[in-house]
Amino acid sequence: MRVPPPPHARRRWRPTPLLQGSFALHLGALGLLAIQPGWWPWGLGAVAANHLSLTAVGLWPRSHGLGPNWVRLPTAAGQIALTIDDGPDPEVTPAVLDLLERFDARASFFCIGAKAARYPALCREIVRRGHAVENHGQHHYRHFALLGPRRMAREIAAGQDSLTAVSGQRPSFFRPTAGLRSPFLEPILARHGLHLASWTRRGYDTRNRDGDDVVRRLTNGLAGGDILLLHDGNAARTAAGVPVILVALPRVLERAAAAALTPVTLRSALEQPPL
Repeated sequence: MRVPPPPHARRRWRPTPLLQGSFALHLGALGLLAIQPGWWPWGLGAVAANHLSLTAVGLWPRSHGLGPNWVRLPTAAGQIALTIDDGPDPEVTPAVLDLLERFDARASFFCIGAKAARYPALCREIVRRGHAVENHGQHHYRHFALLGPRRMAREIAAGQDSLTAVSGQRPSFFRPTAGLRSPFLEPILARHGLHLASWTRRGYDTRNRDGDDVVRRLTNGLAGGDILLLHDGNAARTAAGVPVILVALPRVLERAAAAALTPVTLRSALEQPPL
């Protein structure tokens, strides 16, 4: 299969004010130690406090402290984005696709590269039905945010290559495992022309077995621009053994339609002019 060129150009990495301040603090600590070696406890304490703050920001999936982050759509009102993680899953994903087709809704599937290679026809079916395949890493490492820059870059590049080769669609967005990240992530994404995507609302449907509660979390106060997070892979099951996403998704789509909100892909929003 011919691999298409990246749909969006490589971006220039620009350190955020938090990272600029961190660089300055490290340089200042080194300068302080050169002038006053006896002050090393103060310099070490300042650096340690800075690292703790960077870690805290990385543990906050919806933060912008480490780089640009889509937590809402930057497009006109009347649209929302459904994002579906951890697939493709041979049991759940086809049923999700049928539900989306019934409501004429579009979604962004953040697929795991290794799973996509295992179920290539399913990944291609996602694209054939008008949805988008995005990058959720090659292996979905739970410790992704702790990877060093080289290993993190390999994980993202491998996912990008696998998903492009399988689906014929090069991802435009990346979402790390559980949304957790480190300062190494944004420079890597910029090199690939990828955008970090978080969410506005999540239903915790990988561990929440209550479909009613998942729907409530996703739709109470639902408004244009919201990005919703669900899972077709690693989905929790109801007491009856039904994947929670299959219980919650039709009700979410019904409420979106009642509110005149159209589910669109993230990449379609990327191509629209901002508000």
